[in-house]
Amino acid sequence: MQVTGKVVVVTGGANGIGKALCEAFHKAGAAKVVVADMDAANARAVAAMVDGAAFKCDVAQEKDIAHVIEETERQFGPIELFCSNAGIGGGFDPMSVNAGGASDEPWQRSWAIHVMAHVYAARHLIPRMKARGRGYFLNTISAAGLLSQVGSPAYSTTKHAAVGFAENLAISHKADNIKVSILCPQGVDTNMLRSIPKGPQSGDGDLTPEQVAKDVLAGLEQETFLILPHPQVLGYMRKKTENYDRWIGGMAKIQAKMREEFGK
Repeated sequence: MQVTGKVVVVTGGANGIGKALCEAFHKAGAAKVVVADMDAANARAVAAMVDGAAFKCDVAQEKDIAHVIEETERQFGPIELFCSNAGIGGGFDPMSVNAGGASDEPWQRSWAIHVMAHVYAARHLIPRMKARGRGYFLNTISAAGLLSQVGSPAYSTTKHAAVGFAENLAISHKADNIKVSILCPQGVDTNMLRSIPKGPQSGDGDLTPEQVAKDVLAGLEQETFLILPHPQVLGYMRKKTENYDRWIGGMAKIQAKMREEFGK
């Protein structure tokens, strides 16, 4: 897929990877880049930089996503690429004594943003895309959805679920000519990464959001399902499936070391 001349929506577009995506799509010649974010002021600032449009949007609310889709198509035309990019780093606690946690709140918030936001986008866009005979979803997930996330069961679990939904989305609508890519980096130098404890996600180096955006453009051009800005992740995936018990043992050692350092 080439984004030239296309209408593109980016959720979580006011900062980090989302902002870099907006800038990259604009430079690549997108007809209109729509920046959707809870941070309305920064969304407007990014939109001004890319000659785009901004909407305040809480992706945990189906009505907000439906509004962005409806207004974008009404004002600018069919959405060719929807980037479900918004995410949070909640629920991180390397010293937690129970993977089930003590409260439902981080689980519910992570589920709403990391899973249901993708579901809502598909729910409201699939009928439109099917009628047009084309469409593309880019879902920003994380390497945590393929491997795991030491220090946050909620983050890891909901990112795994996001991968599962994206797989089903791609399978269910391949015959409708609707494409799906998932973006699964490790550490990216963003406010979210800086807000959580340092961990294995940074073991292969933190990429800039701009580098990740370049990788996205290349992945979209190739229409590949799995976009891995950190290519090492593929090797980790293979090791995981080759010997699950060994992999779990290795991850447990990483967690023990992380707790030791965090507790100092």
